Amino acid sequence: MSSFFKTTLLLGLMTGLLMVLGGLIGGRHGVAIAFVIAAVINFFSYWFSDKVVLRAYGAQELDASSAPELYSIVNELATAARIPMPRLYMIDTDTPNAFATGRNPNHAAVAVTRGIMRICTREELKGVIGHELSHVINRDILTSSIAATLAGAIMMIGTWIRWGAIFGIGERDDEEGGIVGLLIAGILAPIAASLIQLAISRTREYQADASGARLTHNPLLLANALRKLEAANERMPLPASPATAHLFIVNPLSAAGIARLFSTHPPIEERIRRLEKMAGESAA
Repeated sequence: MSSFFKTTLLLGLMTGLLMVLGGLIGGRHGVAIAFVIAAVINFFSYWFSDKVVLRAYGAQELDASSAPELYSIVNELATAARIPMPRLYMIDTDTPNAFATGRNPNHAAVAVTRGIMRICTREELKGVIGHELSHVINRDILTSSIAATLAGAIMMIGTWIRWGAIFGIGERDDEEGGIVGLLIAGILAPIAASLIQLAISRTREYQADASGARLTHNPLLLANALRKLEAANERMPLPASPATAHLFIVNPLSAAGIARLFSTHPPIEERIRRLEKMAGESAA
């Protein structure tokens, strides 16, 4: 199953979940109100997320004179991908990580930490930048904004349903499960929406890995970088906000045990396995 088809399917499932909730509350008006509120919130996130997240991490803009090697890598890959040179930023932390943001290739930014510059070779940095530019090329900010809008609407409706059940809505509708049925739907639907949203994020990470590997013509560059980044982030976690953790190339938050279920990133070992498989297939 292609990543595009899987993402479309997951978005469809979330849309279906929203429609089911609309049926439970007995009308389309509540669904429309929740969707509009969520859309407005995520509209501003879509248009201004780059400025907000860069400011949140104290990122400083770089140019060809302040970071010549990094600028050269980004410029080389942007040219190969036929997209404009994105703005380039540095985050002053020793934890190695990186992310891309921006609503489209004409308004994109790539940020790296000081730590990633220290532990990665030029070739490994090339693998990382290829991954990040792929997020830009694949319009992943748009995809995540759509998913966040649908999930946000579902979560709001779930809250309304729970309060409605508490105050007796559904009490007369025994055939549909009454208050108990509403409470179950109000609790489980937001959880399901969150899991679908996380699945979309993980799918987009796999796609960016594959696209970035094709852009650099060597999947092992990113695979080697991911090994270093995972080990370093375990030793020295980045104090990142959960709201922006999904942007980074490796999860800056703990994803051990049951937390893996709610991780925005797929397991590093699986990402490396897929990249190594790509390398083997291209060498065959």
